[in-house]
Amino acid sequence: MEIDWVALRAAAVEVMGNAYAPYSDFPVGAAGLVDDGRVVVGCNVENASYGLTLCAECGMVSALHASGGGRLVAVSCVDGAGQPLMPCGRCRQLLFEHGGPECLVEAVPEPLRVGDLLPYAFGPANLDRGRGAIPEVPERLARWRGRGTVFVHTDSAGGALVWTGYWERSSGEGEEKGILEEAPTWHDPAQGIEWARARTARIVVVDESGETWWAGEGQAPAEIGKRWEA
Repeated sequence: MEIDWVALRAAAVEVMGNAYAPYSDFPVGAAGLVDDGRVVVGCNVENASYGLTLCAECGMVSALHASGGGRLVAVSCVDGAGQPLMPCGRCRQLLFEHGGPECLVEAVPEPLRVGDLLPYAFGPANLDRGRGAIPEVPERLARWRGRGTVFVHTDSAGGALVWTGYWERSSGEGEEKGILEEAPTWHDPAQGIEWARARTARIVVVDESGETWWAGEGQAPAEIGKRWEA
């Protein structure tokens, strides 16, 4: 979807004028592009009991669901001067919940992914793992969590294309390389990636043609260079 950042920031600036900020004198406006093309907005609303203050992104997310729901694709958040403003930590969590790691946030010199603003984010998939939808990390491997690399790749089962993977530990002092855990199989690669995220931030996807893609946190390694978007 094409993003008109000029129009999105203009919407954020307009709603910023409605902010209620008598205590900080720091008005904020936020505008989000939804995956169906509409734009939702919100402004900060302060409270005499400071902890009850609502950030502009809170109002924007409320507007998102009050107007029909959907997923946020891009967000512009501005200060009183109309300049791009980074969401606070709580609001980054909100954007992760309602836009996911690929949602873009306006920044200078270029937009940033929510996944880069909030690495190792806690989200709905973590709750699913707790209910058993995604296999948990075996207790014997708990000490390896956050280390090594998971490779999610295609396979064949009963003549049908499926996805599976394996968790490989990286070599270290006194440790040999090797496979930590073999993954189950899935029909959707997204399930494999969620399985991987429970284990490490380093995730490589290998598609049916053998091409490699980066699905982990942060910038893709130079030897891969392409991010998995599916």
